Amino acid sequence: MSRIRAAFWDPAGTRYGIPTYPWRMAPPHLLTRRQLTAEGLRPGGQGVQAQVLWRSRRHGAPGVRAAYLYDIRFALPKRTATTRQRAALDKANAARRTCPLCHIDAGYVLPRHLGVCLNCAEERAA
Repeated sequence: MSRIRAAFWDPAGTRYGIPTYPWRMAPPHLLTRRQLTAEGLRPGGQGVQAQVLWRSRRHGAPGVRAAYLYDIRFALPKRTATTRQRAALDKANAARRTCPLCHIDAGYVLPRHLGVCLNCAEERAA
């Protein structure tokens, strides 16, 4: 194991407070939120069970980066929205797409800096 990987190897959690693993070396039952979502699961109230640490050479954010892990054994299925919640979301999205000047559904979310559809913005500018 390389020095960098060895620096982040702490499965007991004595050095970092929670179990810590290097990149791609976490046990298979520990997943990130995105991985849980891909499986159709959510953390379900459990706290962070472990973390993965790695060195980043990214231009804007060099240093050590972390990804928090959750145990798949305690994860719960994702909740689905009720029909009323879906209706409310559809109504809200329709309001974001409807131009207040011409009252037409533009088919896209109106730019906030304009406040109107692109056609109405062009007419205003001309």
